[in-house]
Amino acid sequence: MSKVIKCISPIDGSVYVERPVAPEQAVRRALEAARVAQQDWAARPLADRISLVRAGVARLGEMNDEVVPELAHMMGRPVRYGGEFGGVNERASYMAEIAENALAPVIVEASDRFERRILRQPHGIVFVIAPWNYPYMTAIAGNGVALKHASQTPLVGERMVDAFEQAGLPKGLFVNLFLDHQTTEALLAAGSFDFVNFTGSVGGGRAIERAAAGTFTGMGLELGGKDPGYVMEDADLDAAVDTLIDGAMYNAGQCCCGIERIYVSAPLYDDFVAKAVAIVSDYKLGNPLDTETTLGPMAHKRFAAEVRAQTREAVAAGAKALVDPTLFPADDGGAYLMPQILIDVTHEMRVMRDESFGPVVGIMKVESDEQAIALMNDSDFGLTASLWTKDPARAARIGARIETGTIFMNRADYLDPGLCWTGCKQTGRGGSLSMIGYQNLTRPKSYHLKKA
Repeated sequence: MSKVIKCISPIDGSVYVERPVAPEQAVRRALEAARVAQQDWAARPLADRISLVRAGVARLGEMNDEVVPELAHMMGRPVRYGGEFGGVNERASYMAEIAENALAPVIVEASDRFERRILRQPHGIVFVIAPWNYPYMTAIAGNGVALKHASQTPLVGERMVDAFEQAGLPKGLFVNLFLDHQTTEALLAAGSFDFVNFTGSVGGGRAIERAAAGTFTGMGLELGGKDPGYVMEDADLDAAVDTLIDGAMYNAGQCCCGIERIYVSAPLYDDFVAKAVAIVSDYKLGNPLDTETTLGPMAHKRFAAEVRAQTREAVAAGAKALVDPTLFPADDGGAYLMPQILIDVTHEMRVMRDESFGPVVGIMKVESDEQAIALMNDSDFGLTASLWTKDPARAARIGARIETGTIFMNRADYLDPGLCWTGCKQTGRGGSLSMIGYQNLTRPKSYHLKKA
Protein backbone atom coordinates (compact mmCIF):
# COMPACT_ATOMS: atom_id res chain seq x y z
CA MET A 1 0.00 0.00 0.00
CA SER A 2 1.44 3.38 -0.99
CA LYS A 3 1.92 6.09 1.60
CA VAL A 4 -0.37 9.11 1.53
CA ILE A 5 0.23 12.75 2.44
CA LYS A 6 -2.82 14.24 4.12
CA CYS A 7 -3.69 17.87 4.70
CA ILE A 8 -5.82 18.23 7.84
CA SER A 9 -7.78 21.46 7.52
CA PRO A 10 -7.50 23.66 10.61
CA ILE A 11 -11.02 24.91 9.93
CA ASP A 12 -12.72 21.75 11.15
CA GLY A 13 -10.10 19.01 11.51
CA SER A 14 -11.25 17.16 8.40
CA VAL A 15 -9.00 15.77 5.66
CA TYR A 16 -9.08 18.52 3.04
CA VAL A 17 -6.84 16.89 0.45
CA GLU A 18 -4.56 13.87 0.19
CA ARG A 19 -1.93 12.81 -2.30
CA PRO A 20 0.07 9.56 -2.70
CA VAL A 21 3.77 9.74 -1.93
CA ALA A 22 5.80 9.38 -5.12
CA PRO A 23 7.90 6.20 -5.42
CA GLU A 24 11.62 6.92 -5.29
CA GLN A 25 12.33 5.52 -8.76
CA ALA A 26 9.61 7.67 -10.31
CA VAL A 27 11.13 10.71 -8.63
CA ARG A 28 14.58 9.85 -9.96
CA ARG A 29 13.18 9.61 -13.49
CA ALA A 30 11.46 12.98 -13.09
CA LEU A 31 14.72 14.54 -11.89
CA GLU A 32 16.63 13.08 -14.84
CA ALA A 33 14.08 14.62 -17.20
CA ALA A 34 14.31 17.92 -15.34
CA ARG A 35 18.08 17.94 -15.73
CA VAL A 36 17.75 17.54 -19.50
CA ALA A 37 15.05 20.23 -19.62
CA GLN A 38 17.24 22.54 -17.53
CA GLN A 39 20.12 22.33 -19.97
CA ASP A 40 17.82 23.40 -22.82
CA TRP A 41 16.32 26.11 -20.61
CA ALA A 42 19.72 27.54 -19.64
CA ALA A 43 20.69 27.75 -23.32
CA ARG A 44 17.71 29.99 -24.12
CA PRO A 45 18.24 33.73 -24.30
CA LEU A 46 17.76 35.34 -20.91
CA ALA A 47 15.05 37.64 -22.29
CA ASP A 48 12.97 34.60 -23.29
CA ARG A 49 13.32 33.07 -19.83
CA ILE A 50 12.34 36.33 -18.16
CA SER A 51 9.28 36.63 -20.40
CA LEU A 52 8.12 33.10 -19.63
CA VAL A 53 8.57 33.57 -15.89
CA ARG A 54 6.58 36.81 -15.98
CA ALA A 55 3.84 35.00 -17.91
CA GLY A 56 3.80 32.18 -15.37
CA VAL A 57 3.42 34.62 -12.50
CA ALA A 58 0.60 36.39 -14.33
CA ARG A 59 -1.18 33.09 -14.89
CA LEU A 60 -0.83 32.31 -11.20
CA GLY A 61 -2.49 35.64 -10.45
CA GLU A 62 -5.42 34.68 -12.65
CA MET A 63 -5.99 31.70 -10.35
CA ASN A 64 -6.19 33.86 -7.23
CA ASP A 65 -9.97 33.51 -6.72
CA GLU A 66 -9.47 29.76 -6.40
CA VAL A 67 -6.17 29.97 -4.51
CA VAL A 68 -7.41 32.20 -1.66
CA PRO A 69 -10.09 29.83 -0.29
CA GLU A 70 -7.73 26.89 -0.81
CA LEU A 71 -5.20 28.58 1.48
CA ALA A 72 -7.91 29.22 4.07
CA HIS A 73 -8.81 25.52 4.03
CA MET A 74 -5.20 24.33 4.11
CA MET A 75 -3.53 26.67 6.61
CA GLY A 76 -6.21 28.95 8.02
CA ARG A 77 -5.44 32.41 6.62
CA PRO A 78 -8.63 34.52 6.47
CA VAL A 79 -9.93 35.12 2.95
CA ARG A 80 -10.34 38.84 3.69
CA TYR A 81 -6.58 39.26 3.23
CA GLY A 82 -6.66 38.06 -0.37
CA GLY A 83 -3.87 35.51 -0.40
CA GLU A 84 -0.25 36.12 -1.36
CA PHE A 85 -0.24 37.11 -5.00
CA GLY A 86 0.59 40.75 -4.34
CA GLY A 87 3.80 39.82 -2.57
CA VAL A 88 4.67 37.06 -5.02
CA ASN A 89 4.17 39.41 -7.97
CA GLU A 90 6.23 42.18 -6.36
CA ARG A 91 9.18 39.91 -5.68
CA ALA A 92 9.07 38.01 -8.97
CA SER A 93 8.72 41.24 -10.95
CA TYR A 94 11.70 42.80 -9.20
CA MET A 95 13.86 39.73 -9.69
CA ALA A 96 12.91 39.66 -13.37
CA GLU A 97 13.83 43.35 -13.71
CA ILE A 98 17.32 42.90 -12.26
CA ALA A 99 18.08 39.53 -13.87
CA GLU A 100 20.07 40.90 -16.80
CA ASN A 101 22.33 43.03 -14.61
CA ALA A 102 22.61 40.43 -11.86
CA LEU A 103 23.67 37.70 -14.28
CA ALA A 104 25.85 39.88 -16.49
CA PRO A 105 29.46 38.75 -17.04
CA VAL A 106 32.18 40.43 -14.99
CA ILE A 107 34.69 41.62 -17.60
CA VAL A 108 38.19 41.71 -16.13
CA GLU A 109 40.04 42.25 -19.39
CA ALA A 110 39.11 42.53 -23.05
CA SER A 111 42.34 43.38 -24.86
CA ASP A 112 44.14 42.25 -28.00
CA ARG A 113 46.03 39.71 -25.87
CA PHE A 114 43.48 38.36 -23.37
CA GLU A 115 39.82 37.88 -22.63
CA ARG A 116 39.28 37.39 -18.90
CA ARG A 117 35.79 37.23 -17.50
CA ILE A 118 33.58 35.65 -14.84
CA LEU A 119 30.20 34.25 -15.84
CA ARG A 120 27.37 32.98 -13.67
CA GLN A 121 26.62 29.30 -14.25
CA PRO A 122 23.28 27.74 -13.19
CA HIS A 123 23.60 25.12 -10.46
CA GLY A 124 21.35 22.72 -12.36
CA ILE A 125 18.48 21.34 -10.27
CA VAL A 126 17.43 23.38 -7.25
CA PHE A 127 15.42 21.50 -4.62
CA VAL A 128 12.97 23.87 -2.95
CA ILE A 129 11.53 22.54 0.32
CA ALA A 130 8.84 25.13 0.87
CA PRO A 131 6.99 26.23 4.01
CA TRP A 132 3.26 26.16 4.57
CA ASN A 133 2.91 29.63 6.12
CA TYR A 134 3.70 31.60 2.92
CA PRO A 135 3.78 28.80 0.38
CA TYR A 136 3.83 30.58 -2.99
CA MET A 137 7.59 30.86 -3.45
CA THR A 138 10.06 29.58 -6.04
CA ALA A 139 13.30 30.69 -7.69
CA ILE A 140 14.62 31.37 -11.18
CA ALA A 141 18.11 31.76 -12.64
CA GLY A 142 18.42 29.19 -15.38
CA ASN A 143 17.90 26.35 -12.89
CA GLY A 144 15.38 23.59 -13.01
CA VAL A 145 13.22 23.48 -9.87
CA ALA A 146 12.04 20.45 -7.93
CA LEU A 147 9.44 21.64 -5.42
CA LYS A 148 8.49 19.70 -2.30
CA HIS A 149 5.76 21.40 -0.36
CA ALA A 150 4.72 20.96 3.23
CA SER A 151 1.96 18.44 3.84
CA GLN A 152 -0.18 21.31 5.11
CA THR A 153 -0.26 22.98 1.67
CA PRO A 154 -0.13 20.21 -0.95
CA LEU A 155 -2.16 22.01 -3.62
CA VAL A 156 0.31 24.89 -3.93
CA GLY A 157 2.93 23.02 -5.94
CA GLU A 158 0.29 21.71 -8.34
CA ARG A 159 -1.05 25.23 -8.85
CA MET A 160 2.40 26.66 -9.51
CA VAL A 161 3.44 24.00 -12.00
CA ASP A 162 0.09 24.32 -13.81
CA ALA A 163 0.41 28.11 -14.01
CA PHE A 164 3.94 28.10 -15.38
CA GLU A 165 3.36 25.26 -17.86
CA GLN A 166 0.17 26.92 -19.11
CA ALA A 167 2.28 30.03 -19.69
CA GLY A 168 4.71 28.08 -21.84
CA LEU A 169 7.41 26.84 -19.47
CA PRO A 170 8.91 23.62 -20.89
CA LYS A 171 7.35 20.52 -19.35
CA GLY A 172 9.58 18.77 -16.86
CA LEU A 173 11.60 21.84 -15.95
CA PHE A 174 9.46 22.64 -12.90
CA VAL A 175 8.62 19.45 -10.99
CA ASN A 176 6.19 19.17 -8.09
CA LEU A 177 7.04 16.28 -5.77
CA PHE A 178 5.06 14.58 -3.00
CA LEU A 179 7.79 13.04 -0.85
CA ASP A 180 8.04 11.43 2.56
CA HIS A 181 11.05 12.01 4.83
CA GLN A 182 12.68 8.69 3.96
CA THR A 183 12.70 9.37 0.21
CA THR A 184 13.79 12.97 0.71
CA GLU A 185 16.74 11.87 2.83
CA ALA A 186 17.72 9.21 0.30
CA LEU A 187 17.69 11.73 -2.55
CA LEU A 188 19.75 14.21 -0.54
CA ALA A 189 22.25 11.52 0.45
CA ALA A 190 22.64 10.52 -3.21
CA GLY A 191 23.47 14.08 -4.24
CA SER A 192 20.41 14.24 -6.49
CA PHE A 193 20.23 18.03 -6.33
CA ASP A 194 22.71 20.77 -7.11
CA PHE A 195 21.35 23.21 -4.52
CA VAL A 196 18.81 22.98 -1.70
CA ASN A 197 16.65 25.87 -0.55
CA PHE A 198 14.80 25.11 2.70
CA THR A 199 12.50 27.23 4.82
CA GLY A 200 11.37 25.64 8.06
CA SER A 201 12.44 24.64 11.53
CA VAL A 202 15.93 24.46 12.99
CA GLY A 203 15.44 20.73 13.45
CA GLY A 204 14.44 20.38 9.81
CA GLY A 205 17.55 22.28 8.71
CA ARG A 206 19.78 20.04 10.76
CA ALA A 207 18.14 16.93 9.32
CA ILE A 208 18.74 18.20 5.78
CA GLU A 209 22.39 18.96 6.51
CA ARG A 210 22.87 15.49 8.02
CA ALA A 211 21.20 13.78 5.07
CA ALA A 212 23.35 15.64 2.53
CA ALA A 213 26.59 15.34 4.50
CA GLY A 214 29.55 14.58 2.27
CA THR A 215 27.76 15.46 -0.98
CA PHE A 216 28.92 19.11 -0.87
CA THR A 217 25.48 20.22 -2.00
CA GLY A 218 25.06 23.97 -1.61
CA MET A 219 22.29 25.11 0.71
CA GLY A 220 20.22 28.10 1.62
CA LEU A 221 18.52 27.60 5.00
CA GLU A 222 15.98 29.95 6.56
CA LEU A 223 15.14 28.42 9.91
CA GLY A 224 13.77 29.74 13.21
CA GLY A 225 13.21 33.32 14.30
CA LYS A 226 12.46 35.36 17.40
CA ASP A 227 12.36 38.82 15.88
CA PRO A 228 12.45 41.81 18.25
CA GLY A 229 11.00 45.29 18.04
CA TYR A 230 12.51 48.22 19.97
CA VAL A 231 10.45 51.38 20.52
CA MET A 232 12.60 54.35 21.54
CA GLU A 233 11.36 57.36 23.48
CA ASP A 234 11.18 59.57 20.35
CA ALA A 235 9.16 57.07 18.27
CA ASP A 236 5.79 57.74 16.65
CA LEU A 237 3.84 55.76 19.25
CA ASP A 238 0.69 55.07 17.25
CA ALA A 239 2.62 53.94 14.18
CA ALA A 240 4.86 51.72 16.31
CA VAL A 241 1.94 50.04 18.08
CA ASP A 242 -0.07 49.50 14.89
CA THR A 243 2.84 48.04 12.94
CA LEU A 244 4.45 45.91 15.63
CA ILE A 245 1.20 44.38 16.85
CA ASP A 246 0.14 43.64 13.29
CA GLY A 247 3.60 42.11 12.77
CA ALA A 248 3.07 39.93 15.83
CA MET A 249 -0.48 38.79 15.09
CA TYR A 250 -0.95 38.75 11.30
CA ASN A 251 -1.44 35.25 9.86
CA ALA A 252 -2.08 34.08 13.44
CA GLY A 253 1.53 34.96 14.19
CA GLN A 254 2.79 32.41 11.68
CA CYS A 255 5.30 34.62 9.87
CA CYS A 256 9.01 33.92 9.54
CA CYS A 257 9.80 37.57 10.26
CA GLY A 258 6.86 38.14 12.61
CA ILE A 259 7.48 40.18 15.76
CA GLU A 260 7.80 37.86 18.75
CA ARG A 261 9.14 40.18 21.46
CA ILE A 262 8.89 43.94 21.99
CA TYR A 263 11.05 46.26 24.08
CA VAL A 264 9.65 49.71 24.84
CA SER A 265 11.41 52.71 26.30
CA ALA A 266 10.10 53.46 29.79
CA PRO A 267 8.39 56.83 28.97
CA LEU A 268 6.20 55.15 26.30
CA TYR A 269 5.74 51.76 27.90
CA ASP A 270 2.35 52.18 29.61
CA ASP A 271 0.73 53.88 26.62
CA PHE A 272 2.18 51.32 24.22
CA VAL A 273 0.80 48.41 26.24
CA ALA A 274 -2.65 49.99 26.59
CA LYS A 275 -2.92 50.67 22.86
CA ALA A 276 -1.65 47.18 22.01
CA VAL A 277 -4.27 45.53 24.21
CA ALA A 278 -7.01 47.66 22.66
CA ILE A 279 -5.98 46.62 19.14
CA VAL A 280 -5.77 42.91 19.90
CA SER A 281 -9.00 42.91 21.89
CA ASP A 282 -10.82 44.08 18.75
CA TYR A 283 -9.75 41.09 16.62
CA LYS A 284 -12.34 38.55 15.52
CA LEU A 285 -11.21 34.93 15.82
CA GLY A 286 -13.17 32.57 13.62
CA ASN A 287 -13.64 30.62 10.42
CA PRO A 288 -11.20 31.99 7.81
CA LEU A 289 -13.86 31.63 5.08
CA ASP A 290 -15.91 34.32 6.87
CA THR A 291 -14.99 37.75 5.49
CA GLU A 292 -15.49 39.28 8.95
CA THR A 293 -12.75 37.08 10.46
CA THR A 294 -9.48 38.91 11.17
CA LEU A 295 -7.72 36.05 12.95
CA GLY A 296 -8.04 32.50 11.66
CA PRO A 297 -7.03 29.22 13.26
CA MET A 298 -3.40 28.20 13.43
CA ALA A 299 -2.41 25.78 10.70
CA HIS A 300 -2.44 22.77 13.02
CA LYS A 301 -3.57 22.13 16.57
CA ARG A 302 -0.07 20.99 17.57
CA PHE A 303 1.28 24.44 16.68
CA ALA A 304 -1.38 26.04 18.86
CA ALA A 305 -0.53 23.63 21.67
CA GLU A 306 3.07 24.90 21.72
CA VAL A 307 1.92 28.53 21.96
CA ARG A 308 -0.48 27.65 24.77
CA ALA A 309 2.32 25.84 26.60
CA GLN A 310 4.70 28.79 26.33
CA THR A 311 2.00 31.18 27.51
CA ARG A 312 0.94 28.96 30.40
CA GLU A 313 4.54 28.52 31.56
CA ALA A 314 5.16 32.27 31.41
CA VAL A 315 2.09 33.09 33.49
CA ALA A 316 3.07 30.44 36.03
CA ALA A 317 6.49 32.11 36.28
CA GLY A 318 5.02 35.57 36.93
CA ALA A 319 3.98 37.01 33.58
CA LYS A 320 0.62 38.75 33.28
CA ALA A 321 -1.78 38.03 30.39
CA LEU A 322 -3.69 41.18 29.45
CA VAL A 323 -6.18 40.10 26.78
CA ASP A 324 -9.57 38.96 28.15
CA PRO A 325 -10.38 35.36 27.10
CA THR A 326 -14.11 36.08 27.15
CA LEU A 327 -13.62 38.25 24.04
CA PHE A 328 -12.65 35.15 22.08
CA PRO A 329 -15.29 32.44 22.52
CA ALA A 330 -14.09 30.73 19.32
CA ASP A 331 -10.91 29.55 21.11
CA ASP A 332 -11.62 25.81 21.20
CA GLY A 333 -8.45 24.54 22.83
CA GLY A 334 -7.39 23.22 19.42
CA ALA A 335 -6.30 25.08 16.28
CA TYR A 336 -8.44 28.12 17.10
CA LEU A 337 -6.28 30.11 19.51
CA MET A 338 -7.01 33.55 20.94
CA PRO A 339 -4.30 36.24 20.69
CA GLN A 340 -2.45 37.22 23.85
CA ILE A 341 -0.18 40.00 25.10
CA LEU A 342 2.12 39.28 28.04
CA ILE A 343 3.87 41.73 30.35
CA ASP A 344 6.16 41.17 33.33
CA VAL A 345 8.02 38.73 31.12
CA THR A 346 11.72 37.87 31.44
CA HIS A 347 14.27 36.12 29.27
CA GLU A 348 14.09 33.17 31.62
CA MET A 349 10.73 32.35 30.02
CA ARG A 350 10.49 30.26 26.84
CA VAL A 351 7.98 32.70 25.36
CA MET A 352 10.82 35.24 25.12
CA ARG A 353 13.46 32.79 23.92
CA ASP A 354 11.93 29.92 21.89
CA GLU A 355 10.18 30.52 18.60
CA SER A 356 6.45 30.83 19.31
CA PHE A 357 5.15 31.18 15.73
CA GLY A 358 1.71 32.06 16.98
CA PRO A 359 -0.47 34.98 18.16
CA VAL A 360 1.37 35.83 21.40
CA VAL A 361 3.91 38.55 22.15
CA GLY A 362 5.77 39.58 25.26
CA ILE A 363 6.44 43.27 25.99
CA MET A 364 9.26 44.46 28.25
CA LYS A 365 10.14 47.93 29.56
CA VAL A 366 13.72 49.10 28.94
CA GLU A 367 15.65 52.05 30.35
CA SER A 368 18.35 52.53 27.70
CA ASP A 369 19.62 51.61 24.25
CA GLU A 370 22.29 49.47 25.90
CA GLN A 371 19.71 47.39 27.72
CA ALA A 372 17.61 47.03 24.57
CA ILE A 373 20.61 45.93 22.49
CA ALA A 374 21.61 43.34 25.07
CA LEU A 375 18.09 41.92 25.16
CA MET A 376 17.69 41.87 21.39
CA ASN A 377 20.98 39.97 21.05
CA ASP A 378 20.04 37.55 23.84
CA SER A 379 18.62 35.06 21.35
CA ASP A 380 19.66 31.98 19.41
CA PHE A 381 18.11 33.50 16.29
CA GLY A 382 18.74 36.47 14.01
CA LEU A 383 16.40 37.19 11.08
CA THR A 384 15.09 40.78 11.46
CA ALA A 385 14.94 43.54 14.06
CA SER A 386 12.55 46.49 13.98
CA LEU A 387 13.74 49.84 15.40
CA TRP A 388 11.38 52.74 16.06
CA THR A 389 12.85 56.25 16.25
CA LYS A 390 12.87 59.54 14.37
CA ASP A 391 16.69 59.47 14.26
CA PRO A 392 18.14 57.42 11.34
CA ALA A 393 21.71 57.85 12.63
CA ARG A 394 20.72 56.40 16.00
CA ALA A 395 18.96 53.50 14.28
CA ALA A 396 22.07 52.83 12.19
CA ARG A 397 24.34 52.86 15.25
CA ILE A 398 22.08 50.46 17.11
CA GLY A 399 21.53 48.32 14.03
CA ALA A 400 25.28 47.84 13.59
CA ARG A 401 25.38 46.14 16.98
CA ILE A 402 22.38 43.83 16.55
CA GLU A 403 23.07 40.24 15.48
CA THR A 404 20.48 39.86 12.73
CA GLY A 405 20.00 39.58 8.98
CA THR A 406 17.87 42.69 8.37
CA ILE A 407 17.42 45.96 10.23
CA PHE A 408 14.14 47.80 9.80
CA MET A 409 13.54 51.37 10.93
CA ASN A 410 9.88 52.28 11.42
CA ARG A 411 8.79 49.15 9.59
CA ALA A 412 8.45 45.43 10.34
CA ASP A 413 7.47 42.07 8.85
CA TYR A 414 8.30 42.88 5.22
CA LEU A 415 10.48 41.29 2.55
CA ASP A 416 12.13 43.98 0.43
CA PRO A 417 13.01 42.24 -2.87
CA GLY A 418 15.84 44.71 -3.48
CA LEU A 419 17.64 43.61 -0.32
CA CYS A 420 19.12 40.24 0.52
CA TRP A 421 16.86 38.11 2.71
CA THR A 422 19.22 36.40 5.10
CA GLY A 423 19.79 35.47 8.72
CA CYS A 424 22.46 34.53 11.21
CA LYS A 425 22.93 32.22 14.20
CA GLN A 426 20.31 29.44 14.27
CA THR A 427 18.16 31.29 11.76
CA GLY A 428 20.37 29.70 9.13
CA ARG A 429 22.59 30.71 6.26
CA GLY A 430 22.55 31.84 2.66
CA GLY A 431 20.36 34.55 1.18
CA SER A 432 17.56 35.05 -1.31
CA LEU A 433 16.15 38.00 -3.27
CA SER A 434 18.27 40.91 -4.56
CA MET A 435 21.34 40.51 -6.74
CA ILE A 436 22.83 38.33 -4.01
CA GLY A 437 19.97 35.89 -4.45
CA TYR A 438 21.06 35.35 -8.05
CA GLN A 439 24.64 34.83 -6.91
CA ASN A 440 23.48 32.13 -4.50
CA LEU A 441 21.42 30.38 -7.18
CA THR A 442 24.33 30.27 -9.60
CA ARG A 443 28.04 29.56 -9.37
CA PRO A 444 30.90 31.62 -10.79
CA LYS A 445 32.78 30.24 -13.78
CA SER A 446 36.02 31.93 -14.88
CA TYR A 447 37.33 32.27 -18.44
CA HIS A 448 40.99 33.10 -19.09
CA LEU A 449 41.44 33.19 -22.87
CA LYS A 450 44.88 33.97 -24.25
CA LYS A 451 44.76 35.06 -27.87
CA ALA A 452 47.27 33.67 -30.38
